[in-house]
Amino acid sequence: MSLRLSTVILPVDRWHEGGRAKWQRAEELGFHAAYTYDHLSWRTFRDGPWFGALPTLTAAATATDRLRLGTLVTSPNFRHPVTLAKELISLDDISGGRITLGIGAGGNGFDATALGQEPWTPKERADRLGEFVPLLDRLLTEDSVTHEGNFYSADEARNIPGCVQRPRLPFAVAATGPRGLKLAAQYGQAWVTTGDPKLYEEGTPAQSMVALAGQIDRLGTACAEIGRDVGELDKILLTGFTPDRNAPLKSVEAFTDFAGNHRDLGFTEIVIHWPIADSDFDIDPAVFEEIATETLGQLS
Repeated sequence: MSLRLSTVILPVDRWHEGGRAKWQRAEELGFHAAYTYDHLSWRTFRDGPWFGALPTLTAAATATDRLRLGTLVTSPNFRHPVTLAKELISLDDISGGRITLGIGAGGNGFDATALGQEPWTPKERADRLGEFVPLLDRLLTEDSVTHEGNFYSADEARNIPGCVQRPRLPFAVAATGPRGLKLAAQYGQAWVTTGDPKLYEEGTPAQSMVALAGQIDRLGTACAEIGRDVGELDKILLTGFTPDRNAPLKSVEAFTDFAGNHRDLGFTEIVIHWPIADSDFDIDPAVFEEIATETLGQLS
């Protein structure tokens, strides 16, 4: 099984002071895709620069030619399907059909209360995602949509001419629980995981592999329940959140072993963070570029 290698570029640089150069370099290095987080702020970066995901991706679309672009991930925390659909159709057009929407339930971080609401429980987040994804699917595939739901409504929302990619741009659904995996099976062209968060602090790499294998098995069950072949979905691992942390990025050899082991589990795409000094993603830039240029030849 072949494996694709992608990167995620956090929106922490002014576009004309290093931002554009990173996205262009990602294309030069041969990454399959470059993603960014769709947050209003995030963890240790909260008190520093942080720019909007969709404007950043729009700029990246005009600065690159081949690189796929997307979010990892967008959530209902501060998005509405009607306005998001219009922006995505525009972005898909500007990029010439190179956009993937990573989408998930969101968490209880800074975005969760930025609009003044009380933080939602995990059940409430899952309830909202369960309505958000099907409505967004309709908005991206139908010329006019009217919908009245528990959380989201649309009144003759027009989205002509629709996406460049048909029937719509692909969804990469981030999920580990049963409800999210069912959404991935029904609406996803890809599935995304960061591993088992319960293992991040004190788990081992071996335990993480077992947990990831279990997630893939449950995704297969969700697909089988609706008569879909799980092989139709790409399986994306966003790295940096398993017990390995950044250890696989210490050398080409370490990453080749890590990526090969996860390819053998069934993953089709590995995403690594672009280096940011003095952060959780403080990776040697030279090793990062070496991984990008040398690893895939050993894993194809």
